[in-house]
Amino acid sequence: MHAERLLAWLVEDLTWGAMLFLFVATFAGSLLVVGLLLVTLPPTYFQNDHPRDFWPNRHPVLRLAGQIVKNLAGFVLLVVGIILALPGVPGQGILTVLIGVMLLEFPGKRRLERAIVGRPHILTTINRLRQRFRKPPLILDRSPHPA
Repeated sequence: MHAERLLAWLVEDLTWGAMLFLFVATFAGSLLVVGLLLVTLPPTYFQNDHPRDFWPNRHPVLRLAGQIVKNLAGFVLLVVGIILALPGVPGQGILTVLIGVMLLEFPGKRRLERAIVGRPHILTTINRLRQRFRKPPLILDRSPHPA
């Protein structure tokens, strides 16, 4: 009887420990990926005249294949992020959704990105992070309506 209770207690604690580990690992991984993306963005990324072509100097077939893979990865991350955002599921859903959105191509994406990054607190935080890695601050257009 005691062995069964001990085994049940161990399994329950290991399950909670594994969930906690998964939560911390996905949180740290999400922060690392988002931080890396924000630091490596060109400073003019959010300006109207910044080129948006994906792999512009590649062969058209390779470029199309790259766009398909990028959008599939974005879609997968978006779905996983939505699942992780559900109550009781360990992980960083919102950060995963944001990474997925950055990879996807859809109408209005630039406007959405600028609306998020254009908030003074968010822009200040991003530029502080970029400064730590000796990267120039992001430069935003003054116009609220992107081309």
